[in-house]
Amino acid sequence: MKCILKLIILLLLFSACKDAKKLELSNREQVNSEFHIEIMDDEAKFLLDANTPIEIIAKGFEWVEGPLWIENGKYLLFSDVKRNKIYKLDANGDTITYLFPSGYMGKDFKGPEPGSNGLLLNPEDELVMMQHGERKVVKMNASLNAPKTDFITLVEGFNGKKLNSPNDGTFDKLGNLYFTDPPYGLPLKDNDPEKELSFQGVYCLLKTGELKLLDSLTKPNGIALSPDESTLYVAVSDKEHAVWYSYDVLSEGAVSNKKLFYDVTYLVGKEGQQGLPDGMKVNRDGYIFASGPGGIWIFNPKAIPIARIFTGKQTSNCTFSKDQKK
Repeated sequence: MKCILKLIILLLLFSACKDAKKLELSNREQVNSEFHIEIMDDEAKFLLDANTPIEIIAKGFEWVEGPLWIENGKYLLFSDVKRNKIYKLDANGDTITYLFPSGYMGKDFKGPEPGSNGLLLNPEDELVMMQHGERKVVKMNASLNAPKTDFITLVEGFNGKKLNSPNDGTFDKLGNLYFTDPPYGLPLKDNDPEKELSFQGVYCLLKTGELKLLDSLTKPNGIALSPDESTLYVAVSDKEHAVWYSYDVLSEGAVSNKKLFYDVTYLVGKEGQQGLPDGMKVNRDGYIFASGPGGIWIFNPKAIPIARIFTGKQTSNCTFSKDQKK
């Protein structure tokens, strides 16, 4: 398991290169001294050690999100939210545009983030996307190996009002979709005149099509389930309250016992602590890999931080290969 971070903690997931003029590829480039691993508890040595290699495998993007490993094809998909594109990175290190446009189908979007954000596969291995610009959760009406800008809307509103800008999501084993809906895709965010909902929600879209509001938070972002699906984790990207919450999952679309999982507000704005709680993934043993101040945090299920991967840059998200060795 000690090679778990070798390929996936990479500049694809960082907000570097905002001024990049072209896509720049790197052939397994070793990272610089800004990147290092801090072991905070010996428990982390089950997963990695301070010498675990970290490589840059692609760079030159603006704001990359939604990394999704496609096992049947051995490639990585990810959104560049600001460019309104989804890219594909194959096993040879070649990066191509996979889908454009990805999150806004019109022209002259007024805000900075028109594209898709979270990407995930439903139980039928169909691509599901969180569209910032269109303010929808959609399913691509095409196979993974022949993508096209043809979408089936799964949900676009709650109680007759448009969603804000769906951000991240996770499916349970039954096909119910848990997702977050912050205002980041709106040009003026909370103050946008087109914003119809008075809150930012955490939802569950049942397989039946029913949408349930689970909670409202200031800026809900990353979301993940524990391996046994008994716990739901949600990140809050709020400078005033930078935290992760956990919830007990009672049944399909029902949660209770909201608890503060971990609070990193004290680190916001400090040198070397760029970023806020954002995307996350949970491995098969229940360890939470969560982007936050400084890079990627690794927590055990008891909410104890056991390691940190410092990137030197604001870090948006992470993912695993199917065997979770990368």
